[in-house]
Amino acid sequence: MKIRKAEDLGRIIRKKRKEDGLTLHDAAAVCGVSHVFLSALENGKESVQLNKVLKVTSCLGIEITAALRGWENGDDR
Repeated sequence: MKIRKAEDLGRIIRKKRKEDGLTLHDAAAVCGVSHVFLSALENGKESVQLNKVLKVTSCLGIEITAALRGWENGDDR
């Protein structure tokens, strides 16, 4: 799945958390972040901290990879 904006990543995180049967509070506690932070992340708030985002995705078993593209192909922006 391509992640083009904060909301896309938030949807993925919420889906995985729910598939794992975790409440927002439980997932936040397991991942070592506040439930307020996790809620903001799931709702696509753009001001979240990258190190915490990566901590949550790793904790929930979400793998993030990057694919490099050239500038001449504007379709993927």
